[in-house]
Amino acid sequence: MALASGISRNFDTAKSKSQLQVVWEQFRKHQLAVFGGLVLALLYVGAIFAPFISPYSLSEYSTTDITKFQQPTRVYVIDPETGQFNLPFVYKSTRFTNPDTFEEGYKEDRSTKYPVKLFHNRPESPFQLFGFIPMTVHLFGVDAPGNIFILGTDGFGRDTFTRIWYGAQISLTIGIFSVALSTILGLFLGGLAGFFGGWIDNIIMRFVEILSAIPDLFLLLSLSALIPRNIDPVVSFYGIIFVLGIIGWGGLARVIRSQISALREVDFVQAATALGASEMRIIGKHMLPVTFSLLIVNLSLSIPGAILTESGLSFLGYGIREPYSSWGLMISVAQEGGFASIQYRPWVLIPGFFIVLAVLCWNFLGDGLRDAVDPRKRQ
Repeated sequence: MALASGISRNFDTAKSKSQLQVVWEQFRKHQLAVFGGLVLALLYVGAIFAPFISPYSLSEYSTTDITKFQQPTRVYVIDPETGQFNLPFVYKSTRFTNPDTFEEGYKEDRSTKYPVKLFHNRPESPFQLFGFIPMTVHLFGVDAPGNIFILGTDGFGRDTFTRIWYGAQISLTIGIFSVALSTILGLFLGGLAGFFGGWIDNIIMRFVEILSAIPDLFLLLSLSALIPRNIDPVVSFYGIIFVLGIIGWGGLARVIRSQISALREVDFVQAATALGASEMRIIGKHMLPVTFSLLIVNLSLSIPGAILTESGLSFLGYGIREPYSSWGLMISVAQEGGFASIQYRPWVLIPGFFIVLAVLCWNFLGDGLRDAVDPRKRQ
């Protein structure tokens, strides 16, 4: 009796778990997926709080004397003169020209120490947190005329660290928004084609075939070229989202069509039809939810793909434009100096590391979610 009672309690406990709880338990077993999710959470939080995290504003020049391609600022905790521990501080870097080679460089002026301050108030660099909360306090910074560029500066003397986090707002969100648009189109049009068939199916699938027959890069460049060069960068941002969403729904629509076509004759669909449910209710409430695991796979692959596509467009000059920032646009600075960018100013390649990191973490997260929602993967 005791054994039977214990088995019954275990059965009741397992039975009481919701589908979401089961998926979460399986997801936590995938260590790479958990790691990817945590890193992505940090990146998106950093993008949201970019104006606060960054010591400078987006387009703020380093000084009136532009410090072009200045190397990363060294933060000291040990005084190089006395060898004693100290609170973090930096020295101001000044530009000089080698009289023999005429090459420009930077050297530290050690006559004055500039302490690194947390929650540094800079009235000369105001911003609006979340777009509506006026603030002048940054996470860290130094008093003028000192400067701190922990990841160096670009060719216009702008802080690379600042532009990376502002660029994250574009590079990370454009993938989500564009994939959301393509997913809505793919679900709706694929569902209609699979459920109704006939001439509706023929029209939608022929249009998908026309899209797939055109090379993606050529189609992207053609559609992006339709966006005027002198248009407001914000409008350009939404234009890029629209372009990426429009060309990305065809593959999902095909898969959804095949899934819905197979589900039309399943018993629960026939029962819903016999009970008088409307066609749109059958598609939206009974058939599309069955494709949930498929959507997880599609999203996990499409979002990093959209990030890479936007980066490529911005790199080629067809994406986000100045004065806004994206990781692809920042990478385009690296090509200006050719091999010199790698040899003399490798910090301009740091945005590429963030692109790779975001794409890898999205793939890790997608693999974990796919395994968690797939019953055949559960143990």
